[in-house]
Amino acid sequence: MKNYLNFESDIKDLENELEKLKDPYNQSGLSEVDTKKISETQSQLDEKLKSIYSNLDPWQTTMVARHEDRPKSKYFIDNLFQDFISLSGDRYYGEDKSVLTGFAKFNGKSILVIGQEKGDDLDSRIERNFGMMRPEGYRKTIRLMELADRFNIPIISFIDTPGAYPGVGAEERGQAEAIARSIECCMKLKVPTIAIIIGEGGSGGAIALASSNKVIMLENAIYSVISPEGCATILWRDPKKMLDAAKAMKLSAKDLLKLEIIDEIIDEPAGGAHRDKSLILENIKKSIDKNLRYFDQMSKDEIFNERKNKFLRIGRSGGFISNLDELSSLQFKSNKFDQILNLNKKTVFIIIVLSIFFSSLFFFL
Repeated sequence: MKNYLNFESDIKDLENELEKLKDPYNQSGLSEVDTKKISETQSQLDEKLKSIYSNLDPWQTTMVARHEDRPKSKYFIDNLFQDFISLSGDRYYGEDKSVLTGFAKFNGKSILVIGQEKGDDLDSRIERNFGMMRPEGYRKTIRLMELADRFNIPIISFIDTPGAYPGVGAEERGQAEAIARSIECCMKLKVPTIAIIIGEGGSGGAIALASSNKVIMLENAIYSVISPEGCATILWRDPKKMLDAAKAMKLSAKDLLKLEIIDEIIDEPAGGAHRDKSLILENIKKSIDKNLRYFDQMSKDEIFNERKNKFLRIGRSGGFISNLDELSSLQFKSNKFDQILNLNKKTVFIIIVLSIFFSSLFFFL
């Protein structure tokens, strides 16, 4: 059974009509298949999908990113990579099933794959904690990222989470520290890292694994510091204002590419990635192959500096720095007042002593 969003009522009607036309036995009595009517209805459906999905507002994009049928990390891991070996445990506390991690082969090359997994049905979603990672999940990925770095193995992450798990137990086990250490680990790696946001990229739960050389988004994915509902609750005390919040947050792939926060958008089929999984699979495969080749001729230090400069460059366009490619060499520069103080420390000291002396003299008189 297909799941439809609230703005897809016309699409639902056309698809139901198309199914009836393709299966005449569902109608009263036997009849011939009307191929002309089928092709006309299919054309109408394709046009409707294009018109609706080319004009999605930020909140509708958020709903598409959260769609139940949208392909998850496990689907991409199973179909893009060969010889995947899942590795478990953080060696501190336990296993976190909301993240799949292990080594695999991509076009014959060794790869470390990390995938935040939400699950496909109610049971698997509960088991995967709806893709919300706990501290042990981040510590597991840190352990394996450091191992990949040691053996010069590129890292590919699939990001799909509403955020890190906010439960009491997770906080007691050091959720914030685990996220901070994961970001630090991602930033200091000297191997190529690629993060692909396939659905929701929510809050620190996403950035903990998306601090990569290349941050890529699917066309209808979202990437934000907080959910639109959470933002609306904080700013307006009204979670129903999520459309206003979604617009203000600039969470869509197009907005983030314009702001130079992400590096690339992967096109989705008309109607979302869930409508043609084989096509989105092929598009992601081409993107991974292209981006891995980009790093082939780069040294470890060049890869590290490229990532560091990428994040230092965010928000600096149109600013006071002319050469954004040399951000890694940024140093603190003192202003003129500081220079005067440094050059005349003795003079300043004498003035202060004299001021204190005359003040005390005036007081006693």
